[in-house]
Amino acid sequence: MKCHYEIYDGFPPETTLQGIIQLHQRVFTGQTPDQLFQEFEEMKNRRLLTIVATDDDTIVGYKMGYQRKPGHFYSWLGCVNPDYRRQGIAGELMKQQHDWCKTNGYQTVRTHTRNQWRDMLILNLRHGFDIIGTITSANSHTTLVLEKTL
Repeated sequence: MKCHYEIYDGFPPETTLQGIIQLHQRVFTGQTPDQLFQEFEEMKNRRLLTIVATDDDTIVGYKMGYQRKPGHFYSWLGCVNPDYRRQGIAGELMKQQHDWCKTNGYQTVRTHTRNQWRDMLILNLRHGFDIIGTITSANSHTTLVLEKTL
């Protein structure tokens, strides 16, 4: 299957953003739309990058990230529709994000994931990320901190 990829410096158009939210809610069932909108609202003052994968008019994957500090990018949110997994979409989204980061002067990319999302952890490791630390929260979730030099 051949997807089409769109890169947006910032948030995508409203209809695309709504499609991202619907996909996000399908994959990450524990987050309400209000929580997600609040997180999006906090991103308005950051340099945000959004990459969207579509099959015809259907959003099948996305990846969002932002500048942590000069030269350092944080790969924040992303997922692929379960019906479209194992087709290289997540890897292509990551490749395009890293290519954009290099072109725009970033030297490192950081991301967080959890052991429960093993496919994402494995994808990050395969694409050159190293585990550089962990964060343990009060609810006993351990978050893995990964970083890659571009």
